[in-house]
Amino acid sequence: MAKERPYLDIQNLTKRFGARLLFENISFSIAENQKIGLIAKNGTGKSTLMSMITGKEGIDSGNIIFRNDLNVGYLEQSPKFDSDETVLDACFNHHGDPAKILKAKQILTQLKISDMQQPMGELSGGQQKRVALANVLITEPDLFLLDEPTNHLDLDMIVWLEDFFKRGNKTLLMVTHDRYFLDRVCNSIIELDDHQLYTYRGNYSYYLEKRQERMDQTQAEIQHAKNLYRKELEWMRRMPQARGHKARYREEAFYDLQRNARKRIEDRQMRLKATHVYIGSKIFECQYVSKRWGDKVILENFYYNFSRFEKMGIVGDNGTGKSTFIKMLMGLVPPDSGNFDIGSTVRFGYFAQEGMKFDDQQKVIDVISDIADDIDLGGGRHMTATQFLEYFLFTPQEQYDYVCKLSGGQRRKLYLCSVLMKNPNFLVLDEPTNDLDIQTLQVLEEYLQDFPGCVIIVSHDRYFMDKVVDHLLVFNGNGMIKDFPGNYTQYREWSKLQSEKKEESESKEPAKSKVIYHHVDNKKMTYKEQREFEKLSEDIKALETEQKQLETDLCSGTLSVKDLTEKSKRLPGLKQELDDKSMRWLELSELKA
Repeated sequence: MAKERPYLDIQNLTKRFGARLLFENISFSIAENQKIGLIAKNGTGKSTLMSMITGKEGIDSGNIIFRNDLNVGYLEQSPKFDSDETVLDACFNHHGDPAKILKAKQILTQLKISDMQQPMGELSGGQQKRVALANVLITEPDLFLLDEPTNHLDLDMIVWLEDFFKRGNKTLLMVTHDRYFLDRVCNSIIELDDHQLYTYRGNYSYYLEKRQERMDQTQAEIQHAKNLYRKELEWMRRMPQARGHKARYREEAFYDLQRNARKRIEDRQMRLKATHVYIGSKIFECQYVSKRWGDKVILENFYYNFSRFEKMGIVGDNGTGKSTFIKMLMGLVPPDSGNFDIGSTVRFGYFAQEGMKFDDQQKVIDVISDIADDIDLGGGRHMTATQFLEYFLFTPQEQYDYVCKLSGGQRRKLYLCSVLMKNPNFLVLDEPTNDLDIQTLQVLEEYLQDFPGCVIIVSHDRYFMDKVVDHLLVFNGNGMIKDFPGNYTQYREWSKLQSEKKEESESKEPAKSKVIYHHVDNKKMTYKEQREFEKLSEDIKALETEQKQLETDLCSGTLSVKDLTEKSKRLPGLKQELDDKSMRWLELSELKA
């Protein structure tokens, strides 16, 4: 029986921009029901590859072959619309079909686009991206090509989109930096690295495991090359008379070894610790602040006292006031009443969602060195502007490129570096993860975990939030804000548990008593529950201490193989135990003592 042709076959594809090589002779195919995530660093050609596949960008050499009569749906990174057409008309694939119009309205509603007759020109860039996504989903194509589909979606929309792609036999190739999305949706990962393509037949977790194996193997090969290089160097110095015709092959092989020996593995070993940062005990106090936009309530008599070294995440649906809250804190938007009392030692570093305008004719290194020549790491250690850019994955060559040559993701990364280079002690980051590649996100996560100042992050990247923050403000709209002592996944689990308890309680109560259900939260702790709550607090503190020590030990590089194995086995169990006890603590904390 003949093998069925793939939906898409990429054969020996090469692309250059002038002297700059993006990729060379890469090949891969997409079969029916295959869900592929494309991973690569900013500026290495992910969006260019998607544009080449759809015919919007030319190819230097190679072939792109689609199966005959294949219906393809393409979501661009920055879609363009006629500003005068309505939202519904922008979903141009409905062709007046009532069933498709109904489907369009359902999907647009899921993506929180409610006014179907609103002109596209009145929508924000994020709203336009959601309309473009709806347009692709409505067509029900054989093959989805999606460039950053989760950008500008709030957390509920991302979960809905995950479920959409997990249902049925859907085939897709997507560029995304949402690692939970990659893990839960994709069954294959392809990685562009150093002009080459690597394929991993599994989800994101599988990719991490196999990529590490590949990097370990590469490291071993590089070490071997270095050893050979050292020996060859000795030979070249010792035996100049041997460089005749018979030894020419050894001389050529020497230069190959030299190239291999100097190849850098970009997985960072260094952890940047800005230990010099000082911040006083008073950070800021949000003193009964209220804010409205017309009839829309953003904050209503809101009070919060921010703690020293706190790492807070702010989450909530689009339009609930997250960015407005940040702008009030930064003094960019005045509150209607109340005020922010900010400590005298606080030095803000603000990364705005809107980004930063650069001089396109300035070089990357000059943008950073104009801010400071170096950054003080404390303890007599300094990092130059060049080293700082290199830490955030700008190669020496890229540092001397003009800003006009940077991709959108590289511009966002440069903006981030410009904020951090000012050496603040309180970082306020509004959607910092949009358009950043996964490797940069990993570096940023590491930086923020080590950062000894204060951090507030507004983000829809669940993975990023889980790794960095330890406290949430959840904006639920209409001025309702939930103060939650945990990360995003813990909040979702807690929220689900509360919903299940509410449904169970309602199902047991007679209909006439449901009107007083909201009083159930006032239930008091029993004596036994009070003792359990106190014991849980002690257990959680002990487990957190043990976890911190375990992680320190595992990173020390001094453990024996036996100790390393034992501690590695203990860590997952400890984390699960900590999560279980934390969830029970949260349940009990809802009761009155």
